[in-house]
Amino acid sequence: MSTKDCGHHHSSSRRLLRLILIGVAAFILLILFLVFLIWVILRPTKPRFTLQDATLFTFNLSSPIPNTLSLTMQVSLSAHNPNSRIGVYYHALRLHASYRSQQISLPTALPDTYQGHHDFTVWSPFLYGNTVPVAPFVLASLQQDQNAGTVMVNVKINGRVKWKVGTWVSGRYHIYVNCPAYISFAGDRSNAAGVKFHLLQSCSVDV
Repeated sequence: MSTKDCGHHHSSSRRLLRLILIGVAAFILLILFLVFLIWVILRPTKPRFTLQDATLFTFNLSSPIPNTLSLTMQVSLSAHNPNSRIGVYYHALRLHASYRSQQISLPTALPDTYQGHHDFTVWSPFLYGNTVPVAPFVLASLQQDQNAGTVMVNVKINGRVKWKVGTWVSGRYHIYVNCPAYISFAGDRSNAAGVKFHLLQSCSVDV
């Protein structure tokens, strides 16, 4: 083979490789564009959560050392899928109660759930905290709020969601929900056991 033929062969190989790379890049860009176009057309909206009510069965503070809180409450939570073309899968949802960023109950698992278009789902789980150790400043703040007549407890949910469009299902996304629950201690402020509070409180949702 002459030097001229060898140079022509290498030039053809480079041209072919360039065309293959251009084709692969164009295919990837097309797929990304289609995904973006579908996303824009469908305009997925994150679920909306509402804390409907809370029933307090136990709320006992003990001090001095050890500073502990015992809590038993049942909450009713509703979730709404506002999307008209997108379904939502809820997976591994865990909720707990917290006060001033300190967790005051054990995590409670919610069942895995699928929501169709514009569907509602209602859960009514119990939250338990048996002699939970709390920091001294948290206990002091709890006692002040209780004496004032109202304690704000946050009901928080962590888990995963997946979007469903037709037969296509997305990967999992983290969902974080925060619902403020205002517990009133009218009359006997040392105890509000067995009292149901109708809240209808909107929750913040991050996905």
